[in-house]
Amino acid sequence: MIERALSRRTFLAGTGLAALGAPHILAAAPAWAATTAKVVTAAPAFTTGATTGKNVSLGDYKGQIVVLEWTNHDCPYVRKHYDTSNMQALQKEATGGGVIWLTLISSSPGTQGYVTPPQADELTATRQASPTAVLLDPTGVVGKMYGATNTPHMYIVDKTGMLVYAGAIDDRPTTRRSDVQGAQNYVREALQSVAAGQPVKTPVTRAYGCTVKYA
Repeated sequence: MIERALSRRTFLAGTGLAALGAPHILAAAPAWAATTAKVVTAAPAFTTGATTGKNVSLGDYKGQIVVLEWTNHDCPYVRKHYDTSNMQALQKEATGGGVIWLTLISSSPGTQGYVTPPQADELTATRQASPTAVLLDPTGVVGKMYGATNTPHMYIVDKTGMLVYAGAIDDRPTTRRSDVQGAQNYVREALQSVAAGQPVKTPVTRAYGCTVKYA
């Protein structure tokens, strides 16, 4: 019982919801999110550092479909998708079809999920992840530009540079690994629509998970 209580307390602390006394993961968005990127408008341009030590810009991938994945390796919602290889499978499907996949880490130094470039690369290797690049956003500038509030938080930019999807990876807002199977994967469906030249049926969903640990 003590172990279970501690586990739940640790989980709540990680999600930033301990003060609520319940795992209410769909908290109201912060005030700054109201003025950020909107779907069916041009995706905000950005430049930030990658784990390679070089800067990466969204403009580097002009004319290509781009997925932006906000992550925090210590978040139980993120672990759900990586421990089941769900996220890795989606990355491989996407990049195998020519899609650019950018994984972004906006945790500030000293907070949950913050990593150095070597640590981020180690995570990519040990989890057998397949992003095109891992980008570091410790000041939170890019995350707030897009209105990323949770991890995972997913975005898709089409070949014209328009933001065509923003929200959750799927329709199962839990940490249960068993919920991956049978879930409606919004990102996969959106990518299929974009690849076929069709409008995304569900362009906006509410992201779930741990709050992004901004400074």
